Amino acid sequence: MRRRLPNLSISLILLLFCSSIFIFSSISNPSVNAEVITLNSEIFNDKMQEKDTAWFVKFCVPWCKHCKNLGTLWEDLGKEMEGEDEIEIGEVDCGTDKPVCSKVDIHSYPTFKLFYNGEEVAKYQGTRNVELLKRFALEETLQAATKAQLSDDAEL
Repeated sequence: MRRRLPNLSISLILLLFCSSIFIFSSISNPSVNAEVITLNSEIFNDKMQEKDTAWFVKFCVPWCKHCKNLGTLWEDLGKEMEGEDEIEIGEVDCGTDKPVCSKVDIHSYPTFKLFYNGEEVAKYQGTRNVELLKRFALEETLQAATKAQLSDDAEL
């Protein structure tokens, strides 16, 4: 005895097919739209040296209750800063990348530092919310870029 499958419309089959492709591509490559870049000892120096680029970096350890209390704050900031081409948001796990944290003088967690053209520009010590972190990153980057431009002009 032969079974007959119910009649499904072509559009429903196509919809199911496309949905499954989207779901599987999202699962197989979750970092495609990563707003926060995980930095480690292999790439930290190279990233910090990128010309005309600011890096706002969170230094944390997994066991720190203050770091845990941040929740999704850093990811939210990364999403908020997505359109700012000259500012990158990064994070370093000082538990696994102690040499990086020692090099940039990290002694407490979490610590937030802004770097520009390979130089540490500022340490953020204000209230921890997305709007204030964003404002800090934008203002400090503008000041650092202006200073770098003046320095470049003076060398000419």
